[in-house]
Amino acid sequence: MAEEFDYIVVGAGSAGCVLANRLSESGKDRVLLVEAGGKDDSWLLRMPLGFMMAAGNPEFDWKYQSEPDAKLAGRSLPVPRGRVLGGSSSVNGMIYMRGHSRDYDIWRQKGCIGWSYDDVLPYFRKMETSWRGEGPYHGGTGPMSVSPVADEHLQASAIRDAVKAAGYPLTDDFSGERQEGFSRCEVTVSPRGHRASTSAAYLKPALSRPNLTVIDRSLASRILFEDDRASGIEVHRDGQCLTYLARKEVILSGGAYNSPQLLMLSGIGPAADLAELDIPVRVDRPAVGQNLSEHPLVYMSYAASDADTFLSALRIDRAGLSVLRWLLFGKGPFASQITSGILMLKTRPELDRPDIQLVFLPVRLDAKLWVPGLGKRLDDVFSIMVMQLHPESRGTVSLRSADPEERPRIDLNLLDSEQDFADIRGGIAAVRKIFAQPPLAEMISKERSPGAEAQDDEALDEFIRQNLKITQHPAGTCRMGEDAEAVVDSRLRVRGIKQLRVADASVMPDIPGANINAAVIMLAEKAADMIREDAQVGP
Repeated sequence: MAEEFDYIVVGAGSAGCVLANRLSESGKDRVLLVEAGGKDDSWLLRMPLGFMMAAGNPEFDWKYQSEPDAKLAGRSLPVPRGRVLGGSSSVNGMIYMRGHSRDYDIWRQKGCIGWSYDDVLPYFRKMETSWRGEGPYHGGTGPMSVSPVADEHLQASAIRDAVKAAGYPLTDDFSGERQEGFSRCEVTVSPRGHRASTSAAYLKPALSRPNLTVIDRSLASRILFEDDRASGIEVHRDGQCLTYLARKEVILSGGAYNSPQLLMLSGIGPAADLAELDIPVRVDRPAVGQNLSEHPLVYMSYAASDADTFLSALRIDRAGLSVLRWLLFGKGPFASQITSGILMLKTRPELDRPDIQLVFLPVRLDAKLWVPGLGKRLDDVFSIMVMQLHPESRGTVSLRSADPEERPRIDLNLLDSEQDFADIRGGIAAVRKIFAQPPLAEMISKERSPGAEAQDDEALDEFIRQNLKITQHPAGTCRMGEDAEAVVDSRLRVRGIKQLRVADASVMPDIPGANINAAVIMLAEKAADMIREDAQVGP
């Protein structure tokens, strides 16, 4: 007989681990958490700087690829997705940012009731233990540890001085009153120097609860229904097809690619597309898989002529000692991130929030461990990520076939708007202005990328086409709202089906203007309260 639970959560990523913890904490409800990936027990995932070595490893990453795009010179882009408990929170760069307060007020203006900044701020505070302590903008007792990057060895002072000399403001706290300017980087790293993924912060503390069951390496293949309600899921595991039933709700937390994929495999999506794949249509919902948004980025780089970059720390003997120091004490350069600072800026004065995020990295992107005397030492380089925060372009997620094992088709459709080009060009101009200021100007010899010869819009646009990448911030493919086209309502309930919700980045109507992991965790915290309220359990 099929095993029965009160709640089934599909996907143990940034949102799913939060939901598993919160829905099981009363001890009354039986909760099943289903994850297609494996366990997150590798030391590379626990050590903060290990993400540089874990990136692209198929043991930790699903290694999705986007569809080739003529606007990107025919390129197909890597689409990183975490393949372990904790999802992408176990493999990302750990940068902690919430986005601008206007981002959430705009959600409310678009009809998402209960999602204004004033509505979501209590959940941001609830989820974190901030190094700043308890306050009006921060929490002091939440599961997620937030700490500052120790930036003394990252040329942070020189970058800060150059940013100020270029006329950009400084801020003490992107999550406080001033959400624009330059500030040190904050990361989800615990006081003992371990990555604070949602698996570590939310799931592991709950694993001893007898009412929580977690199964990994188990692929949810479709949602099961009884009339107009979701009754459970079908799972492929170890060559078997298993069934699990839900008395109260099925909650999808597979993220912006896999939640719409599972809805469509289950007959909820664009009817014409599903019919072509011989999938019986349960609810014709054309918006499923639409509205895909990502933060596009390009990297700029400068050759350092008189600066010591993080490449020195990657000398094999120094790196070995740093790993040992991390293992023994949770300290040292490998116990945090290597971001020198972040600048949130407006490229146009009429904007009401930043449209570009600059991330300063005192290291070349191709840096690796090196051995003195064996080959030529690589040159020192400053790298700068130029990330567009509010792209106009929208992509899609669709099915290749009715086979749940086949990966979804991801059409990012980047650079579909001239404004997207213009925003990124504005970010490039800001970087050039900053690196023309002292003391950075005296520390560099030349602009390596895009290069001083790329000055006019045509040359910069070609550089953007050839070099554009994406972050790990997909959102929007199961958009929430109160309009008839929305996939879920403001309480994240799938329209047209009872006892089925989506709670992850896919429900965001617009992508927040920052790294989105914090926003996803906030969303899951709020979703858990909504689910318990609707079940008359109470928060």
